[in-house]
Amino acid sequence: MATTEVLLLKYIKNLGAEGDQIRVRAGYARNYLFPNDLALPLTYANKKQIEALRHAREIREKHDLDQAEALAEQLLRMPLAIVVKTGENGRMFGAVTAKEICDYLAQKGLEVDRKKIHLNAPIKEVGRHRIFVKLHAAVSFELQMDVVSENPMS
Repeated sequence: MATTEVLLLKYIKNLGAEGDQIRVRAGYARNYLFPNDLALPLTYANKKQIEALRHAREIREKHDLDQAEALAEQLLRMPLAIVVKTGENGRMFGAVTAKEICDYLAQKGLEVDRKKIHLNAPIKEVGRHRIFVKLHAAVSFELQMDVVSENPMS
């Protein structure tokens, strides 16, 4: 099979990030990457763009890391307590999922993508629970979260 070297202009999952020189099949490049402006053929003239793309990528990655670290610091300082409805004997109606946690954080003014919150299983009990958050490849941590009944038992 014929292959060709291309210069990626945008991040493509499982392929590379902008500024990367990669070797792909000629048909994939010709039929998908080039028409969608995702890559350029690697020529002498295009090689000049490599440094500019890599520099822009470094700046973007640094910015993303700084934002993730700042958000992690805010999350670690903030006490988390989600109020849920419970029945007579303290059993929860439904469960707390990553979406509910994200909604709770949004109410507090923090935007976190639900895909960045990892729960082993939905939380179905009142009490203290640990949740794992991975905001960036280099920023991951564990949070303590309380699930509290809206009508505490006397």
